[in-house]
Amino acid sequence: MIATLDVDIRPGHGLGLFELGSSLWNVLDLLRSLPHIFPQVDIKYDVDSSVITPVVLHIRPHLDLLFSGHHQRLHTICVRRLRDPHPPLIVHYKDTIMSSQEEVLRRLGVSRTFGPTYPGDDLHYPGVWFSFEEDRIGEGIKASGPGHTEDRMQEVKRIIVSQKGPEGDERDALEEVLECPIMHDDIARAIVKVHRGVTLYQHLPSAGPIQIQLGVTTAQDLTCDLGPPLRTHYKEDDRMSIHSTTRETEEEEEADYFYNYFQHGIDVLISGHTHVCKKIILHTNIPGTPLFQRYKRCLWQIEGQPEDDEDDTPPRMKFYDRFESINHFLSPREMPPSMVLDRTDDEENLILPNSTTRLMGYDGIILEVTESGHVVSVMLF
Repeated sequence: MIATLDVDIRPGHGLGLFELGSSLWNVLDLLRSLPHIFPQVDIKYDVDSSVITPVVLHIRPHLDLLFSGHHQRLHTICVRRLRDPHPPLIVHYKDTIMSSQEEVLRRLGVSRTFGPTYPGDDLHYPGVWFSFEEDRIGEGIKASGPGHTEDRMQEVKRIIVSQKGPEGDERDALEEVLECPIMHDDIARAIVKVHRGVTLYQHLPSAGPIQIQLGVTTAQDLTCDLGPPLRTHYKEDDRMSIHSTTRETEEEEEADYFYNYFQHGIDVLISGHTHVCKKIILHTNIPGTPLFQRYKRCLWQIEGQPEDDEDDTPPRMKFYDRFESINHFLSPREMPPSMVLDRTDDEENLILPNSTTRLMGYDGIILEVTESGHVVSVMLF
């Protein structure tokens, strides 16, 4: 027996399990935990500009979820194929069932539920609109005149839920999502200062900045500021130690360990001997790369030196800037040494457009860069 998908419309806020403003990482994690309800999910994006491309999750056959390109936040929800019985779909608003296998949603039913709205081919209300076109937006079905019986009985083909603009107007699909309560516990931006550490700023206005300082911040500090990590991983892969200038006799006996904050896109390597921060890794979560969806996107910015003591806007390079620009910012005179890394070596049947990356080493910072010039991660040490 096929389970029925029952969703409620919340204009300007969400639909069913999905809340506008949610991160791509959170939504994919939710879908992965419910394979019996959502057995097939397709991820669509522009391969040529994957770091800033909007991402669409197509959940067959009823849902399309559009995520913004920079912040990877749920921007728009589209419900389609309302009459497809695989699985059956029930759509309701408050206590009213608007669409089901027995109830066909028509123009008249929408007007009765939501009231009058401005004339047009589609029915637009703040935070939700109803289209009579199956796939395309904008052309609509030409009405033969006001009050015409066929017009009132037009069948709704799609329902679109999006945020309300400041004046209740519609928002462009390529705009970023307006700040909303579901973001409050997330990191709004991470300011990177080479040799020093990272300053994290949350969306919640009342929350102060969180400092993660190399050689200063302890495991206890991290737990107090960010909460317990989703995973603690003890460092077992020592292949990079061959490049270390530290003598073996000086190495610490206790194993170093990572605090993995997947929900913030951050890893912190902690000394097993002193329990103090040794390295910080920030992840960009680029579609088409091996680490996609393991971490939420961290909106990092690498800060340079201010021009003078009074300069309160020092130059910064951001996560979406190309490697060529960031390299000139960090090392304007020469190209740094690099090493090739293929994270799919152990995956025989995995083919990705950006499986091979290059580690570019600078004084105090390492960038992992794709073949297309996007920075997958930033490591401070």
